[in-house]
Amino acid sequence: MNIQQPQGKQQWPECVGKTAEKLMQLLPYNSMVTMDYRMDRVRVLHDGNGVVQQIPHVG
Repeated sequence: MNIQQPQGKQQWPECVGKTAEKLMQLLPYNSMVTMDYRMDRVRVLHDGNGVVQQIPHVG
C-alpha cells in the first residue's frame, strides 16, 4: 500500500506548552487511539492541566 504524504505543514512544535483548549482535536496524553493513518487528522495530546505534551502531527 502506497500512502502519499500530505502537502504542507505536518507538525506544529509551536503548540507545545500552550493549553489544549485553544488547539485542534484534543485527547488526554496516553489515550487509546486508532492506529489508522489519516491525512485530514491532527491529534493534540495534553496532560491533566490541558498543556500539550508532544508535538502535534498529521495522522
